[in-house]
Amino acid sequence: MSITISTYLFYFSLQKTLSPGDNLSSSSKQVEYHFTAKQDVQVCSMVTTEKFLITGMVGEIVGWNWKSIKSITNPRLDWEIQIPTPKDALEKPDVNSLIFDKTKGLLYAGCGDNKIYVFNLESRQLLRTMEGHEDFIHCLHNLGNILASASEDGLVKLWDLRQKEPTKSLQPHLKQEVARPALGKWVGTVALSEDWLLCGGGPRLSLWHLRTLDVTTAFNLDDNGIHVAMFYDDRVMAGGASPHFYHLNYSGDVYAQVPSSSTTIYSAVYQEFPHKQQPRPLSSVPTLSSKYRERVAGFVAWIAFNLCWPAYATILTYMVPGHGP
Repeated sequence: MSITISTYLFYFSLQKTLSPGDNLSSSSKQVEYHFTAKQDVQVCSMVTTEKFLITGMVGEIVGWNWKSIKSITNPRLDWEIQIPTPKDALEKPDVNSLIFDKTKGLLYAGCGDNKIYVFNLESRQLLRTMEGHEDFIHCLHNLGNILASASEDGLVKLWDLRQKEPTKSLQPHLKQEVARPALGKWVGTVALSEDWLLCGGGPRLSLWHLRTLDVTTAFNLDDNGIHVAMFYDDRVMAGGASPHFYHLNYSGDVYAQVPSSSTTIYSAVYQEFPHKQQPRPLSSVPTLSSKYRERVAGFVAWIAFNLCWPAYATILTYMVPGHGP
């Protein structure tokens, strides 16, 4: 597992951190090692493939080979992609969001210049530039031929990747049941399923019907801004400027409200069966009344995403009801 803190990349062993039992030694929580991504250049986003750890920087995207990272020697920078920048530009754009389409071999980059860039990962060639937002991109998500983008401008745009222009857009802050004027109109996260769109930010976390773009559910959470949201089967997971990470159904009922020591959760990933070689006895599997554990990953740091927030790097593990061994 790799965690980014400003200009550094930290490498942890998930096998040690998520090992069965609650009595972890202090050494099991420690970072395996860390390295500088690039001197004095912040890391803004990350995505992984089977071969590469890919990081979005300022004005560029860089890739490291996982083999060199796992060897715990000096990681080898394999390649770089420069984000197109006008010659008269005073600043290079941050690469705020990265997603990789494995089926097509395409890398999508949502950037601080309000644009989305599409690269062929194998050749590293720019295939397409997508324009339509009026402020920087926060988040991208794709499903088949549909790409969704969320921006500081308060818009969520839907792009049919077979067409040049965005096909649909919505403005959550214009819906009374979703709007939170005190927090602004920015949309920090977006996710797609076959029938639904999930988004949140300054406006409340909300569920929209993908075809009609009617809002179905406005989730009533205790947060000051949503930064991450995703679908998991027929459920929703979300976090942000809140002391909890939430697990909900589509109607807004809370399945789990997992405490976190971080003041803000910017990113989350899940893995259903992390280590089959170390199965947990059924008696030790968390239940709904004891459904989570928190692993503090050994350091306090500043996480840079446009604004710097003091936060712990934490790993939250809990049993998803109806899933697991």
